[in-house]
Formats: sequence, structure tokens, C-alpha cells
Amino acid sequence: MGIVTADIAISLDGFAAGPNQSLEQPLGEGAENRLHAWMFEYGDAHAAEIDAITAAGAYVMGRNMFGPIRHEWPAPDEPLGDWIGWWGDEPPYHAPVFVLTHYEREPLELTGTTFTFVTDGIHAAVDRARELAGDADVAIAGGAETLNQALWAGIVDELRLHVTPVTLGAGERVFDRVPALDLELVRSRVTPEVAHLTYRVRR
Repeated sequence: MGIVTADIAISLDGFAAGPNQSLEQPLGEGAENRLHAWMFEYGDAHAAEIDAITAAGAYVMGRNMFGPIRHEWPAPDEPLGDWIGWWGDEPPYHAPVFVLTHYEREPLELTGTTFTFVTDGIHAAVDRARELAGDADVAIAGGAETLNQALWAGIVDELRLHVTPVTLGAGERVFDRVPALDLELVRSRVTPEVAHLTYRVRR
């Protein structure tokens, strides 16, 4: 059986998203290009880290990571009723994805990926992901709130922080309301764009 990993890009002051997230600014004001330039503008230099993110056998993500809809899923003829994720019909995940939500929705099948919407919490989502991942890892894909839930629940085995040399000042912060963790640094690589820090979470 694989382990449960978590990758997230954060600012130096610990934010994984800026303030005022919206349809136009999914990661909030001032965050998207600043937190993920290492991945999208300098991807070749960070291919090993990107490959590790996409190598999981199943994923768990929060509803905000899937889209901007915060309440009941809209009907097909309503605004955003045809929403299939920030990425369109070709998601970057090529393994099952379990989306945490308070509102039921039928599974969504896209190119190489099935999104299943889970209403009974982080433990249930990870258990279902483990069943389908087999011997591969299960990845907590984000965002900050979902990662914090997983850390609080003691689910994460390996935490991979991608720390960018910017500050955001406000937004969604990693480790909010998470009890003290005992982390062992097992890998690190520092570039001008980002510091890749991998920690084993000690029990």
C-alpha cells in the first residue's frame, strides 16, 4: 500500500491562496502567478517535483479546488450549471479524484479521470481513494483547508511544501487550526523560483 502525500505551493508567510477568491481569480488576489510560476513558467527545471505530484494513484481535493460554487450544485440550465472544473475537459489528474463537498452530485467523468463527490468527510474520501489507488500513493491535492483537515486528522504521511519567495499578507493559510506537528525533513531543493521541502510526518 502506498502512502498519503500532500503537495501545496505556499508563500513565505504561509498562504496557499490570496484574499477574495473568485471565478476570475481562483487563487485570490495576487496569488496565482506568484505561487505557481515555478510550475508553469519554469516547468522543465522542476520536472521531478511536477512528476511526483501527478504520479498518485488517486487524489482527494476540496470543493474550492474543483470550482467556485459554494452552495448547492446549480441545475444544468443555471449559471455554472455546466461546470466541470477549473481545467476544462482535460484535467491534469489521470487517476480517480474524490472531491469533498456538503452537497451530493453524481460522479463526473472526463478525459481519463472520474471525479466522485464525497459528503461524509476527509476520512471517507481517503479510504475510498486508497481502495482505488492500490499500491500507489494517495495525494491530498489541496487547497489549504482540505490539507489542514487532513493534517488535523493525522492522515498525511509525507508533506511537500513548495515555498515561493513572495508574501501575500492574507488569504488561505496552511496550518491554521492544526495542532503541533513533528516533521522530519527528508528532502530539499532550493532554486531561485521555489524551495521544495519534503517532510515526513512523525506519529
